Parts: sequence; structure tokens; C-alpha cells
Amino acid sequence: MFTGIVQGTASVGTVQRQDKFSSLDIQFPAGKVDGIKIGASVAINGTCLTVTRIAEDTLSFDVMMETLRATNLGGLQPGSVVNFERSARVGDEIGGHNVSGHVHCTATIAAVEQTENNRRLTFAVSDPAFMKYVLPKGYIGVDGCSLTVGEVRGSSFSVYLIPETLRVTVFGVKGVGDSVNIEIETQTQAIVDTTERVVAQYLERIKGAGLPQ
Repeated sequence: MFTGIVQGTASVGTVQRQDKFSSLDIQFPAGKVDGIKIGASVAINGTCLTVTRIAEDTLSFDVMMETLRATNLGGLQPGSVVNFERSARVGDEIGGHNVSGHVHCTATIAAVEQTENNRRLTFAVSDPAFMKYVLPKGYIGVDGCSLTVGEVRGSSFSVYLIPETLRVTVFGVKGVGDSVNIEIETQTQAIVDTTERVVAQYLERIKGAGLPQ
């Protein structure tokens, strides 16, 4: 489990690609992975990965076929910059929202609008089926960062980022055309799915009873 409060950015060192499988070596800032152990979970661009090897401030991760398909990790190259967050511990402050690290789909940055004190990013979601869970003022995980949805239009949505978010995360360097990982907020998904199911059952009952809908 993660909080959606990105702890910083790290740099991809090496990428070893095999058939439907990749291994990543990622260099973290000094001191950021102190005390970590093999088997620990770390969110990389919002994707929960397991530490397989430790060499000082460099951690290694294995990435399986489904993760490569569903996320932007398959496009990483040596030198790529990624968001990271170590897994939350009992008692940690939840400064964002509960994030599982299970990415639902990807999105592409469609537009970037810069103002004096913030930046507006518009994302085009790869799978429009998930847009029913993206609601104005709701939570969403983007590359592991807990953000508040601004506007929603069709298969796109926007967010507004303050300078601190731009400083700490990859959003300070990403631009139009870049890919991001999207994780839908679980409570929103549960509410929408439950409402749809209950309404469908109600309509089916009144249809069977011959009552007006």
C-alpha cells in the first residue's frame, strides 16, 4: 500500500530485456533507500515492484509481461527519470489517498498550460472505459502521484500542479506526448460499480413486473 505522496525521482541505470520480461536497475538519491530489504515493495511510476537486488543506492526490479503491457515501464530507457515511493508503514500519515500500485491503464499528456504559479496538464486516457470513474474533484493516481481531478471531458481529464509537485516529481520534466500510468481511486470505483449494479437490478425487476420505468 502507498500514500500517493511521491518521495522523489530516480534514474534508470540499465534495462535488460528478454522475451516478455525486463529487469531494471534504478539509481535512487543518496539515503532514500536506507534500510530497505530484498522483497520490499517500491512504487515506480505508481507501479508496485519488488526489490530483487540491492547495491548501495541502486535497486533492481523484475517486470513481468502483464506489467509491461499495462504500464509505461516497458518504454523506460537508461537515463529515464521515474517517480518513486516506498511502501507505507503502519502509522504513516496518508497525505494523499490509498494507492495500491496496481495500474489500470495509461494516458498520454495531451496539453500543458503554464501559468505563473501552477501548471495545468491534460491527459488523454488510453481506455475510455475507465473514464466513468474519473470525476471532477475526485482522486486519481498519475505515475503514482495522488492528484485531484480538475475538468473531465470525454476521454480526457486535467489536473493542476503546484511548483512543489513539479519539483519533486517527473511532471517537472514530462511534456506533451509522454505516457503516464493511471490508477483509479478504489472507493470511487466501488461506488460507481455498486450503483450501476443496483440500478440494473432494479430496472430488471420493474421490467419483469410490467411496471413503467
